[in-house]
Amino acid sequence: MPTTNTSGRRKTAVARIYLKDGEGAIIVNGKDYKEYFPTLPLQYIVMQSTEVSGSAGKFDVKVNVAGGGVKGQAEAVRLAIAKAIVELDPEKKPSLRAKGLMTRDDRMVERKKPGRKKARKRFQFSKR
Repeated sequence: MPTTNTSGRRKTAVARIYLKDGEGAIIVNGKDYKEYFPTLPLQYIVMQSTEVSGSAGKFDVKVNVAGGGVKGQAEAVRLAIAKAIVELDPEKKPSLRAKGLMTRDDRMVERKKPGRKKARKRFQFSKR
């Protein structure tokens, strides 16, 4: 089987993955995914696509991820893996879509406005 290449994004995080047949190893930026994402909820997010599609332990995944925070990076990896699985087997798309794993979450941080402290917060007003 040739290597499948896809990408996933979340907030400002971008994940590029290379998926090929193997025994389930996930390498993120040169480290095992359990070392790169140390908490169990983040590890679950990364593995969610393979578990829902029933292909856990069938593919080796090499990931390059950059930008954002660890949660955004984990969700970007999840989307990229789901897209690669669908590219290999389109019959798995309905189960992944039902769990919301095929949709890119496009929510981004709102920009800071001029004359404000943050995006919406105002400076303190005092009537003296």
